[in-house]
Amino acid sequence: MSSPDPQVRAARNQSTPPARGVRGPVVAVTGAASGIGALLTERLVASDEVKQVIAIDERRGECAAAQWHILDVRDPAIADKLRGADVVVHLALDLDLETDPAARTAYNVRGTQTVLTAAAAAGIHRVVLCTSAMVYGALPDNELPLSEDAELRATAEATGVGDLLEIERLARRAPRAHPGLNVTVVRPAVLVGGTDTALTRYFESPRLLVVAGSRPAWQFCHVEDLCSALEYAVLEKVEGELAVGCDGWLEQEEVEELSGIRRMELPSAVALGAAARLHRIGLTPSPAGDLAYTMYPWVVSGSRLHDAGWRPQWTNEEVLAELLEEVSGRHTVAGRRLGRKDATAAGAAGATVALLGAAAVVRRARKARRRI
Repeated sequence: MSSPDPQVRAARNQSTPPARGVRGPVVAVTGAASGIGALLTERLVASDEVKQVIAIDERRGECAAAQWHILDVRDPAIADKLRGADVVVHLALDLDLETDPAARTAYNVRGTQTVLTAAAAAGIHRVVLCTSAMVYGALPDNELPLSEDAELRATAEATGVGDLLEIERLARRAPRAHPGLNVTVVRPAVLVGGTDTALTRYFESPRLLVVAGSRPAWQFCHVEDLCSALEYAVLEKVEGELAVGCDGWLEQEEVEELSGIRRMELPSAVALGAAARLHRIGLTPSPAGDLAYTMYPWVVSGSRLHDAGWRPQWTNEEVLAELLEEVSGRHTVAGRRLGRKDATAAGAAGATVALLGAAAVVRRARKARRRI
């Protein structure tokens, strides 16, 4: 189906849709113009159980049926835009691998603080936050699967995880600071469906890096299942700390068989040391801490959602197949995207260098330094 003419679409978006004659909550969604926020906005607009959707972002999105407010979520003026809403779903997060870490943290933490304070000021009774199951940490002694109540043992060594841990702390403090405010936190497993993370880039490599002695376990979450879980939280069908993902998990051997990508096994000291050095000199976006999530299990049970009647519509096998289709033609080594020519050069280098050193990138960096 062809898209509407851009001018027609823009004209539609200028109008404020009337509230529908539906009994249900008015829901505000931040980060509504793109990604998960856009998908959830469309889903809630189509729901017979939602009265109205207020969409908030720094630009106007495509959903004409929502009421749009254009502003930065760190702007205290957001409190006025939230008045009349019953629930806020805060999805305006920056977890881009290429974003400056300090700027990313400033946006994520300040944005969440502002939204929680603004929601309380606007008299809203429920805020739904989205972090990640990564906050549990990837550790060799993790239970399979982890319950929602498991201790959050992650450290700030992986991309964005420090921000997510701070958001979790804000979520726990908010009801005490703002009596009457209920905060629900949703923690998805490896998110797939138009996403770009260190974990999805793992499957863009010419070989799957396996650290010797590790015990990986892969659990995925399709963005459609995440949106349906968020809708459950919005409609107060479930609350508290919620983990969401496909049922069960895949062992590393199953992933290799399903993907058809062969492994490269390296000693822990070599893998972690090389990853740390390459990140330190700026050749790769992923810190060494990201490797832990490919080494040890962090599978979640999702029992609270299951007890409420929610079920994932996707299996781990189906999500992995979609991920492999999405990343087809992309070439990544050590978390850094390469062009086709670079990928060929990297593949011709030694296997260890190809996986961890990005040989073509290293050579280019050395040449640049010689010219200085």
